[in-house]
Amino acid sequence: MPFLERDTHTKKEVKTIDALFVINPVFSTGQIVASRGVYDLACQNPEFAKFIQKSLNRHVKGDWGDVDDEDKETNDCALKEGTRLLSAYNDDRFPKNGVATIWIITEADRSATTILFPDEY
Repeated sequence: MPFLERDTHTKKEVKTIDALFVINPVFSTGQIVASRGVYDLACQNPEFAKFIQKSLNRHVKGDWGDVDDEDKETNDCALKEGTRLLSAYNDDRFPKNGVATIWIITEADRSATTILFPDEY
């Protein structure tokens, strides 16, 4: 059952998504949480929930998604140095404020991974 808590990075209310899982990650995700906007859309739209799962699995494998080359390089270094990781994934089937992007952020201490829309940051 999902429950509410506060994301330590953004200070916004998030819900834990129990149904998300990762297989053979290249780093620890810590607790996986989602913003209210992402969670609500995932509850309403099973295809969006699948997109989140697919994106999360890409993130934990070191596939940083739709970020530029500089951000990919920054994430590759962050993976080795133990600093924050940020991925972005786009899917035009799920427009949110004209942009169909989710961000996945894993904290430097690997205590939590948050899935959110960019405007919720």
